[in-house]
Amino acid sequence: MTVTVVERTDVRRLENMRSAGAAGPDGTTVRFAVAASALTLLIAATGVARADGDAARGEKRFDECATCHSLKEGVNGVGPSLHGVLGRKAGSLDDFRYSPAMKRSGLTWTPQALATFIADPQKAVPNNRMPFAGMPDAAERDDLIAYLEKAAK
Repeated sequence: MTVTVVERTDVRRLENMRSAGAAGPDGTTVRFAVAASALTLLIAATGVARADGDAARGEKRFDECATCHSLKEGVNGVGPSLHGVLGRKAGSLDDFRYSPAMKRSGLTWTPQALATFIADPQKAVPNNRMPFAGMPDAAERDDLIAYLEKAAK
């Protein structure tokens, strides 16, 4: 709904600019502004432009994860190593025994996929083996993911 309102507002503003002579005779400024507005809306709609979390706070959040997960390559605990998790297909480490549900999930761990999973693991992938109730606070998830983006490389 907000996107529609923003779009209409931008179009009206650009039409006003053009009628006031703020655009070039061929409408170049208006076309550029419309293209820039469309790009901004596209980025917002796809979730690419999300508020980044705080990696320092995320490191503290990771203490709870570290009970089961390691950030070291090839070091699994109760849960799989999270080294290189971003961009990895869920259930794909050869040296970890995943639940059938996780192997079938079809997930690739993007920041958005991690956020959805961490919010409520059983809702995101029913019957997975991760014994974690979830992290309902979006800001805390953003912090944790910011830390993983930095530390899990």
